[in-house]
Amino acid sequence: MSAMSNSNWSRRSIFRAAAGMTAAGALAACGGNNGRGGGSGSGTNLVQYFHAYGEAGTEQAIKKYAKAYTKANVTTNWITGNSFEAKLFSSLLTKQAPDVFEFHPQLQLVKSGQVADLSDIIDPVKDDFNPADIKSHTVDGKIYGVRMIDDPQFFYYRKSMLEKAKVEVPTTLDELLEAAAKLTTSKVKGAYLGNDFTAVQNPIIWSAGADTLDTNNQIAYHTDGVVEGLTKLRQLFTSGHVLLDAPTDFWDPSSLNQGLCAIQWGGMWSMPAMQKALGDDLGIFPFPSIGSSGKQSVYNGGWSMFVNAKSENLEAAKAYVKWLWIDQKKYQEDWALSYGFHIPPRSSIAAEATKLKSGLPAEGVKLFTDYGHFDNIGFDQTMLTAFGDVIANSVRKNGSPEAALDACDKKVNVELKKLFG
Repeated sequence: MSAMSNSNWSRRSIFRAAAGMTAAGALAACGGNNGRGGGSGSGTNLVQYFHAYGEAGTEQAIKKYAKAYTKANVTTNWITGNSFEAKLFSSLLTKQAPDVFEFHPQLQLVKSGQVADLSDIIDPVKDDFNPADIKSHTVDGKIYGVRMIDDPQFFYYRKSMLEKAKVEVPTTLDELLEAAAKLTTSKVKGAYLGNDFTAVQNPIIWSAGADTLDTNNQIAYHTDGVVEGLTKLRQLFTSGHVLLDAPTDFWDPSSLNQGLCAIQWGGMWSMPAMQKALGDDLGIFPFPSIGSSGKQSVYNGGWSMFVNAKSENLEAAKAYVKWLWIDQKKYQEDWALSYGFHIPPRSSIAAEATKLKSGLPAEGVKLFTDYGHFDNIGFDQTMLTAFGDVIANSVRKNGSPEAALDACDKKVNVELKKLFG
């Protein structure tokens, strides 16, 4: 991996720019003419959008796969900077819209007719996918989007620092606060949860024994446990035991690698770079449990490939996605394992992933299996942003968690009514 100072890597996280959502409401009305002409066979031109991944070699890999496809000319827009979502959503309103793009499963894209039903290409291999990845992309029995990679997120820690401070690996949020205090020295902060704490907004919900939405698509995050979690995070934020001004955000391993902190929230993608820097002095643990009904949790982020339902070359776009993300197992394995570490969503590829079979990577897979939570397709961009405001107002500022959650509820309920009636 390269030294990843580019902020675009926060694209890995679940916190997507809200700018896209204003566009999403209008998506149903847009046409799909991309103004690039058409053609048949090798004369067909397709455009795909990717956010700029942080690992060295990823852009070259995606372009290499595209070049190997002979039935269309595939151009890649590799979008750097912090504005991937904003650029994606605004482009979908224009004639320059991509035919294929990566994103996360979100119901409003389905409801607005923006993403194509891919059931016909996925159904024959559906049983080879992690069932949770199929479920998170399914609406009314139809599958929208092909999962490319699963990205578990958890805490990394320096074993030697915990041993020296006589600190056990935390299993509760109270223990994490105590550990951060004991691990803090004049040069090292005890813990790092990302520069604005929004990286852990979903784990706070799950670790408190709550959820984003319940099975009836009603609010499930507004519980006493979540209030307790927000209160504890406020204590942590103001404690002086947390790194708050890191040069790069949580997606980049350098805060832990360079000894700025003893514990860092991050993703499995960072593991090769961390192991290279720290060797065996590296451990991982899930987000600790909160309160009496809590349970440790691991957020499973990741990215999926979608087809623009309004593309003039819809069938050609679907054929390309099928070729690359269903048929070409060699490329799927390369994408998941040759740059950072990601868990292949296909069981047959995961079964052969020797890099994930032992040591710390195997521990990461086990945490993902035992504690993993996936995106809820109904908890959309607007809702994610609203809960991000809860973190801002009750953790980074000294607002009441209850008041912040009440404000969030209002925004989420408006959105739920739009999506579910």
